[in-house]
Amino acid sequence: MLNKAKKIKNIFIVYWFLVLYIVAALIWWFIALSQQNHQMIEFKKSRLASTQPNFHQQYESYSKEEKRKTTQYIGEGAIFLLLISVGAFFLFNAVNNQLKNSIQQQNFMMAITHELKTPIAVTKLNLETLLKRKLQETQQEKLIINTLQEADRMNALCNNLLLSSQMEGGGYVFSKEKINLSELVEACIREFSTRFQQKCIELAIDKNVFVSGDLFLLQMAINNLIDNANKYSNKETVLKIKLISSQSYCKLYVVDEGIGISDKDKKYIFEKFYRIGSDATKKSKGTGLGLFLVSRIMLAHKSLIRVEDNEPIGSKFIIEMKTFHS
Repeated sequence: MLNKAKKIKNIFIVYWFLVLYIVAALIWWFIALSQQNHQMIEFKKSRLASTQPNFHQQYESYSKEEKRKTTQYIGEGAIFLLLISVGAFFLFNAVNNQLKNSIQQQNFMMAITHELKTPIAVTKLNLETLLKRKLQETQQEKLIINTLQEADRMNALCNNLLLSSQMEGGGYVFSKEKINLSELVEACIREFSTRFQQKCIELAIDKNVFVSGDLFLLQMAINNLIDNANKYSNKETVLKIKLISSQSYCKLYVVDEGIGISDKDKKYIFEKFYRIGSDATKKSKGTGLGLFLVSRIMLAHKSLIRVEDNEPIGSKFIIEMKTFHS
């Protein structure tokens, strides 16, 4: 990774050296042409005889010609300099974005490989244990539950990958129906609680909050927010989930007491493949697709998603949607 970063740095050094060389050459040609123009005009002036009846008019015309050509050189040089600057800027941004995407995709492939290998390895080990050893019923049940949880993880990951591809490619058919958001949030929390029984959750859910949207997408958005909050917080901390309804809007809060998000990272966390670059995050599971999908899902529902700091520590994700009134 260090060698790749060094190569990228060297490429940009060479690139900017070439850009500066072109600009310097342009300035040099401007100076050379201006000097040549001045010498030509001075030569023409030297051939004028002061006794000529139109001496002053001719002398003045040569001076105007020199100024006109100098202005022409400045105008043409400025246009060329502007074109070079704009071209260099856009080319630099394009190459920089391409390199950034390449690095993000490489990190994504490493993350996805790890995310797939872990549940496969755990499932294989559990099944081999069940096959080769005679275990008590409680031990068997524990292994089976653990295997199902890993299968659910793999299924959620596959759903994220598939949905991300469909939404970006325009292949997902968006459905619109009346949804009881209160019941949906409670169902997502129940499913989460079966997987993470030790996690403490505080709930404040207004009853019968209805919205219009796609049930599958909203379920995925809520699950991703809850999983994200759990992923970046310790087991001992409390996860708070609130659904508050007003006359025409409702707000869903998913609040954790985790590592928090810096102001710099807040600008990018909803981008595809982006993951917070701290050491704590690198050790955590994830592919950088969860929050990206949440933002795309909210955009499809013409709703808002934002993140704020939780006091005294952690993050607060807020979804704001219009409520449904029949």
